[in-house]
Amino acid sequence: MGKSSQRKGADGERELAEKLREYGYDIERGGSLSFGAVPDLSGLPGVHIECKRVERLNVPAAMKQAAEDAERFADGMPALFHRRNRQPWLVTLRLDDFMLLYQEKYNTHI
Repeated sequence: MGKSSQRKGADGERELAEKLREYGYDIERGGSLSFGAVPDLSGLPGVHIECKRVERLNVPAAMKQAAEDAERFADGMPALFHRRNRQPWLVTLRLDDFMLLYQEKYNTHI
């Protein structure tokens, strides 16, 4: 990965961390040079944050990474936070994880 890509990734992590702090969460960055030794961001209870700030995202590969890292760090359900230039942040979850959140919120367990 080139320096420009690393810088964009680090900028994306800082930007997302600030957004999540605006919601009241104490978000910490793992550091752009941790090379997977720690999560990208932490501080959102029950959620493993995988942050991608790219124009072309391979969603299946990124979700695979998020799921593997969530299991390795045991820090919650994998969630892929991503955005392109001049676009809002999006969150991708596995359907089963989304349904757990939805059912908890609306007490609609089957």
